[in-house]
Amino acid sequence: MSTPALKIYNTLTRTKEAFEPIDRNNVRMYVCGPTVYDYAHIGNARPLIVFDVLYRLLRHLYGESHVKYVRNITDVDDKINARAAQRGITIRELTEETNKVFQEDVRALGCLEPDVQPRATEHIAQMVAIIERLIASGHAYAADGHVLFDVPSMPAYGRLSRRSLDEMLAGARVDVAPYKRGDMDFVLWKPSKEGEPGWESPWGRGRPGWHIECSAMSWKHLGETFDIHGGGIDLVFPHHENEIAQSCCAFGRDVMANYWMHNGFLQVEGEKMSKSLGNFVTIHELLHTEKFGGRKWPGEVLRLAMLRTHYRQPIDWTVKALEEADSVIDDWGRATSDLTPTAPTESFLNALTDDLNLSQAIAEMHKLKKVDASALLACTQMLGLKLPHFHSSHVEIPDPEVSSSHTSVNVEDLISARLAARAAKNWAESDRIRDELAAKGIALKDNKDGTTSWEVKR
Repeated sequence: MSTPALKIYNTLTRTKEAFEPIDRNNVRMYVCGPTVYDYAHIGNARPLIVFDVLYRLLRHLYGESHVKYVRNITDVDDKINARAAQRGITIRELTEETNKVFQEDVRALGCLEPDVQPRATEHIAQMVAIIERLIASGHAYAADGHVLFDVPSMPAYGRLSRRSLDEMLAGARVDVAPYKRGDMDFVLWKPSKEGEPGWESPWGRGRPGWHIECSAMSWKHLGETFDIHGGGIDLVFPHHENEIAQSCCAFGRDVMANYWMHNGFLQVEGEKMSKSLGNFVTIHELLHTEKFGGRKWPGEVLRLAMLRTHYRQPIDWTVKALEEADSVIDDWGRATSDLTPTAPTESFLNALTDDLNLSQAIAEMHKLKKVDASALLACTQMLGLKLPHFHSSHVEIPDPEVSSSHTSVNVEDLISARLAARAAKNWAESDRIRDELAAKGIALKDNKDGTTSWEVKR
């Protein structure tokens, strides 16, 4: 089977292009990661999942040892300072706690760990070095303890977002300050107040601006120019535009990354997600509470629901979509249980390499269910989807205390007994049976109509 060529829609050129890495033995990708002041919301999950699929595809095309994926952690930020003060804990305590939950949530979504997850606070030296280069080349200036990028010094500024000056001024929500030469100039370094994180620098004790952090971390781990830079569409301006300005002007390059990829917006049940509307939902809540749709959702269901819409299109996050994804996951699990994966099919890979056309790839997977379930299993693994493993109702479960012994369990009989207990409102007995099955590695799947299916956890 021939390996199809990868095509990517490049935000920089607004066209779909054949992907040509700078070095086929060292394909490099940077994706903007979380600011660890609060749990990641479901909109944050979209780039995590989308670029994890791209990472898997690149590893398939070029070899696992020839791809380097960097996703940063922003652990110095005004939002972090404010949240730590609000909670009465140290900034380090807040960022460690939040990052721990973030990593757990991302693993539950089926994402591979990036090759490097750099922290902003560990790259202050690189930030200072870039800022010094920008000052020396006339692209930045120090004023009143701040250092600012001089936007008019870069004629190509705005090339990524393609906005007019008025649109950029509105979109940047610029700070009016007497020390700024121009309205569009943005902060590279700013002084730290008492009690705020700060580092010594040639311009006094201070901390970095948001944009310089990603320029420094990508430079440190991927070089002055690399292959792919990704993130949500909301980052195109000002964040990615400013990254390009900093990196290109500091290193005398025409581009920072050759391909810029952005996933579309997410809304919830047809409305923009916001705390004021009460529809703000985190990944952690979806996984561990019954806040959305009255039940907890497995990570693989969240992942498939996210992948069924083309990554560049807006997505409407609904309970109905999750229920449909849950049904598909069960369906594929029943079709592939006890099978050994072969290899993804050519039609599946053709769809995936066509700018991650996942809706087409998933359509190909549905066709495989009846004709080649082993290939279907390979495709699900390529997408990072973990399927449930279904068995007959009479299951032999290894006894962990006796290595040569097995416990015989008739699951359907126990489910019937549990349903009878629930009907009699004997909740203690219902919970006892569920716990008994869980202890044997059997997970029940309930909805408002009762237990719909079960699985033995792999």
